[in-house]
Amino acid sequence: MSDFKGKQFLNLLDNNLNTIKSLYIKEGLWIKHFGHSNLLCARAMRAITNHAPIREYYLRFFPKKDFSCLYSYYLIETRGYILYECRRFNNYWNLRKDTISQFISFLEFHPNAFSFGESIT
Repeated sequence: MSDFKGKQFLNLLDNNLNTIKSLYIKEGLWIKHFGHSNLLCARAMRAITNHAPIREYYLRFFPKKDFSCLYSYYLIETRGYILYECRRFNNYWNLRKDTISQFISFLEFHPNAFSFGESIT
């Protein structure tokens, strides 16, 4: 079976540190982790596919605008920057393990991450 998830897809691990396959049949192997909340599922899918309302995504459509992080001097607000470095999220993310449970905890702890709460002006 081919892997059609694309280069922007965020690879997550299960709790045994195995890569979770991006299947969607019968709720797949990762969608079922977010099924208890539509909002959480939407934010997770935005982050996982890198189609989130963040400055990196908007740069694709408005290349002449400044999309640096509003909270630091980082050149551009990317998904990786949000998950690993941004001061706004207090470095909550564990740098060594990208497990699904840690990712869910990050999203629950930061309800504005990967949401449409901020507008780009």
